[in-house]
Amino acid sequence: MSLLNNKSEKLRNIMVPVLSVVMGFILGAIVMLIFGYSPVQGYSAMFTSVFGQGPKNIGEIFVTAGPLIFTALGFSVANSAGFFNIGLSGQALCGWVASIWVALSMPDSPRFIVLPLAVIAGALAGAVAAAIPGFLRAYFGTSEVIVTIMMNYVLLYASTHIVNNVMSPDVMSNKGVTQMVGANGTLRSDFLTQLTNGSRMNLGIFLALIFLVLVWFMMKKTTVGYEIRSVGLNPFASEYAGMSSKRTIILSMIISGALAGLGGVVQGLGTFQNFFVQGSSLSIGFDGMAVSLLGAGSSAGILLAAILFSVLKLGGQGMPLRAGVPTELVDVVIASIIFFVGISYLIRFLMARASGSKKEVVVVQEIESSGNDESQEGGKI
Repeated sequence: MSLLNNKSEKLRNIMVPVLSVVMGFILGAIVMLIFGYSPVQGYSAMFTSVFGQGPKNIGEIFVTAGPLIFTALGFSVANSAGFFNIGLSGQALCGWVASIWVALSMPDSPRFIVLPLAVIAGALAGAVAAAIPGFLRAYFGTSEVIVTIMMNYVLLYASTHIVNNVMSPDVMSNKGVTQMVGANGTLRSDFLTQLTNGSRMNLGIFLALIFLVLVWFMMKKTTVGYEIRSVGLNPFASEYAGMSSKRTIILSMIISGALAGLGGVVQGLGTFQNFFVQGSSLSIGFDGMAVSLLGAGSSAGILLAAILFSVLKLGGQGMPLRAGVPTELVDVVIASIIFFVGISYLIRFLMARASGSKKEVVVVQEIESSGNDESQEGGKI
């Protein structure tokens, strides 16, 4: 019976995000109908814009997915330690600024030196930005949610100051806009550009795929990952077992920030190849949280969710031109998907009721009341 319950729970873990996506699209269709738009034409325009325009738009899907994978991984690692890192946007911004700054400061150095240094600098910048709220949480018990939200604003305006007043005029193109990085500091590849008919597809997506495997290995096969998951489950029991919950909290935040910083690196060195003053927090931070939640924190789930969000983002740009549907409705679909992920317990409960088995209903209630591994650890990485 226990084996049967485990199989049923695994099936529910797969079906919940799938049903969340389906119901998100249905709710989006209802909203379109309310405002007088055709859902068939709207969604047809969305998917035609992505898949009906040749390899270029396919390449752009991976351009968008790369940074989302990194920020989603960052959120998942922090969530595994038992808390929310809402500062992914600021940490990614740090990675973006640092990587561009390093690349522009070494215009004559070879690529095999500049590119690794720029990537490492971006990861370190994100790690330092995340270490601050991690330290405050570990030693002073502050709320990481409040601290990371506030730091998003601090880092946003700090980046503006750095670009306008700290960076050398030699690396600036205009006020608030840096020059483009040289060939020695870019993640772009002529081969990938030609393969996708001129898209911005770059090495960032391959770097993201590598880190999907590395983070999975770290969390499942190493002592560090075990300690992070243990502290997330019960910090008091972890202390009793000889683990330092303070050190683990700070370390998990550092890893989370480094991953978010790498998302900013890919955004900077791969997508835009320069830095320009941002008017608001980076969307890849908040979208990465949604990707992680939809993917249940698992590496495979994060990959699929990142691609889905990329399709929605890219396809949404074609909806006004092809069907007259405002792009804001794409955000309605995304918000709907997140909403249904948030009420996953209700979906699980209804699935159990639909199975006609009272035992299944009881199992769902027990799991949700006591908290299973996935809910406590932020999903299987």
